Amino acid sequence: MGGVRGYDEGWRVMGRRTVWWRAVAAVGAALCATTALPEQAAAAGNPDPYAFAEDARTVEGTPATTGSVRLAPGQAYRSSLGEDGKLYYRLELDDSSHAYVSVTAVPKPGTTVASTEGVKVSLQDADNHRCSSETSRFGPTRSPRPVTAWASREIGSDPYMCQGAGTYYVVVERVGTVTSSRGSEGQETEGSQGSPDEGSAWALELGYVLEPPLKQTGSTKAPETWNSASPQGISGDAERRKGGTSFATASPVAQGVWEAPGGIRPGGTLYYKVPVDWGQQLYVTAELGSASSDSDGFVGSALVMSLYNPVRGFADDVTSGYDGSQRSVDLKPLPPVRYTNRFALSNEMSAMRFAGWYYLAVHLGAPVADRFGDGPFGLTLRVRVAGTAAEGPGYLGASEPQGVFEVTDEDWETAERGPESGAEVDEGSGYSGGGESGGTAGSGGSQASGSTQGLAAHDTSLKLVAVGGIGTGSVLVLGLALWTVMARRRAG
Repeated sequence: MGGVRGYDEGWRVMGRRTVWWRAVAAVGAALCATTALPEQAAAAGNPDPYAFAEDARTVEGTPATTGSVRLAPGQAYRSSLGEDGKLYYRLELDDSSHAYVSVTAVPKPGTTVASTEGVKVSLQDADNHRCSSETSRFGPTRSPRPVTAWASREIGSDPYMCQGAGTYYVVVERVGTVTSSRGSEGQETEGSQGSPDEGSAWALELGYVLEPPLKQTGSTKAPETWNSASPQGISGDAERRKGGTSFATASPVAQGVWEAPGGIRPGGTLYYKVPVDWGQQLYVTAELGSASSDSDGFVGSALVMSLYNPVRGFADDVTSGYDGSQRSVDLKPLPPVRYTNRFALSNEMSAMRFAGWYYLAVHLGAPVADRFGDGPFGLTLRVRVAGTAAEGPGYLGASEPQGVFEVTDEDWETAERGPESGAEVDEGSGYSGGGESGGTAGSGGSQASGSTQGLAAHDTSLKLVAVGGIGTGSVLVLGLALWTVMARRRAG
């Protein structure tokens, strides 16, 4: 499976030999279509699927290192991972650049997942030495949401392993998989053996970035002191800014108060991105509005906000419960962006090592719908970028793709004003400056556009509205006219 697919439900009316039954079938079909419109429209209002980068290439991972496809820096890729799967992809690295690989796993909507399930990403050298690894799990929300993990090869981090030029392997595997089968009443029961099917596969989006070495080697110690106090919250009227449905379509925002038009639905994830330059600190608060229904109850893990750095490396997250009343959550204070943060023992601090676009993924757990309805629920972000931008560390050469670790005047303007008037959010990978793939990465190299899924859903809803405008009354008039014609023919 190359990605998450949408399946439209359809039906056919059996043909008959007489004009009379064809006419009746046509009227019946029109009536059924009109009656079904509200249900179909409601389905079209479900959370949008993950929008893969438009320029992503589709590749297949291999179950062993031999024959694995080579990935090129700066290029986005699509792949898929089956149940209990473990796949390999290949990198060719020099002996001076830092390499970062991110993998976003996207289960099919409606899939049942356990809190312990997730994706693990490792980077290994040709001698099976592990350079680094990370595991990302769905957690207590138990929602089939996109989860992202990263791995890296860093020069100077280890005097013996993963330092030389040569072949390296990205290993992507599912962890914590709970095998299940249908019980006698159609319920899922854990612990039994079930055969994997197409629906159990997860779509994958892979990204690969190279960071050049420095012109001059500096300190290899992380800052010991920094301002860890929480600043006063951002206030004022909110501006409306629609969230994206993936990293590639993340909506740019700057310092300020931002409201998601249309809110967020249970099971949905909205993506935003904030430019943060060298020396600056990022503070974010997410507010979930109160429920409009009178339902009561409590969902222990309802709202999850996660922060990722410019190479999609995990930095921090925060979770909140929900009882139908408004709730707010804050990312804990993180240090100013500095090159030397990478030497910190804390993973959160180490992740704040780059200037560039930082990504926010805000997810509302699917169980919220069971207690408080399908929503949507109001979502507001309060974003503060503190500090004055400083000079960068002085790279020897450019990143691949170019511009990943810098913030330009155009970036600031885009974050302030948002996408150009009347234009869609850019759905490119952000890795458009990719290098040569050596011919191997294109083995499955048809370009794939996840954005067309969202556009198709939008187009479908518009068609439903247009057809609905005909009205049931018009169909009944048509039926009456056909009935009159048939009666006259029979009388003749």
